[in-house]
Amino acid sequence: MTREIRLATARVADLAAVMRVMDAAFEPTYGEAWSGAQLLTLFALPSARVCIAWDGDQPCGFSAARIAGPESELLLLAVDPDWRGLGIGRLLIHDWQTWATAQGADEYFLEMRADNDAVHLYLRTGFSEVGRRAAYYRGNDGKMRDAITMRRTSLVTGSN
Repeated sequence: MTREIRLATARVADLAAVMRVMDAAFEPTYGEAWSGAQLLTLFALPSARVCIAWDGDQPCGFSAARIAGPESELLLLAVDPDWRGLGIGRLLIHDWQTWATAQGADEYFLEMRADNDAVHLYLRTGFSEVGRRAAYYRGNDGKMRDAITMRRTSLVTGSN
C-alpha cells in the first residue's frame, strides 16, 4: 500500500492530534514526552514551529523546533510506532531544516538521550555528535542517562 504523507504547520486546533502521536511514540520509562500545556507555549512563539505529519486524516508524526539567531534547535521529533520505517522522520527533519533556513538559520542542533535508537536517523541525515553530558537525564525509572548534543551545518551543501 502506498501512503501519501502530508506535512503541515500544526495549529492550536491540532494539539489533540499531536498529543496522540506523543503518547504513542514516547516510552513513559524515559519521561521525555511533553505535556499539552508545554506544547501550547510553542504555538504562541513566533520563533517556534510545530509540524505535523498526516496519513490521510490520521496524525502519524510531528516535529517541534525553534529559531535563535542563526541557530535552530529541534525540540521534539516523534513518529507513531505504527508508521515507523516509512521515512516520516526524515521528512520531518528535512521540513524543519527547510523552515529554519528560510528563517535565517544555518546551524541545526538537537539534544537527545544517548541510548535513543533515533541517533541512527540523525546520523543518516547529516548530524554528528558534538557534545555529551554524563548522567544528564533522569528517567521515570530513576536511572540516569547521558545526553548527546548533535549538530549539522549548511543544509545546502550537506556538510557537517
